[in-house]
Amino acid sequence: MGDGPGETLKTPPPREGFTGRIRSSPLTEPWEPVHTRRLSDRVDIGLWLRPAHCNARGFVHGGLISTLADICMGHSCRAVLPEGTSLLTVNLSVDFLGVAHPGAWLEIVAEVIKTGRNLCFAECKITADDQLRARATATFKVV
Repeated sequence: MGDGPGETLKTPPPREGFTGRIRSSPLTEPWEPVHTRRLSDRVDIGLWLRPAHCNARGFVHGGLISTLADICMGHSCRAVLPEGTSLLTVNLSVDFLGVAHPGAWLEIVAEVIKTGRNLCFAECKITADDQLRARATATFKVV
């Protein structure tokens, strides 16, 4: 997989059930392609890790994991709330349990724990090639 300036990125197709993004963001644009799997009660995120996703030590950066976990849990909460609901992250907690390297499939699977009029709570598991690498929880303000 190329990842330097002017190189064409050749990433494998996403895993089964994953398609394009729900919506793009200037923050995540350099990490593309990022894929989603939409289910009735959640939205999962997956991507093939490349050197651009990694820190100076050569494994996936915690900031990438934290950001994608936040996005995954937010979209999952929105999937079960009324159409047009907007959310703001109030709290995000991430436990890093292992490292992941370029070439691995990173997958984030969320579960909505509780929704309310003012707050929504979710958690997720982050795996690389089906091995647990992190877990996260979040609280969102419903606006």
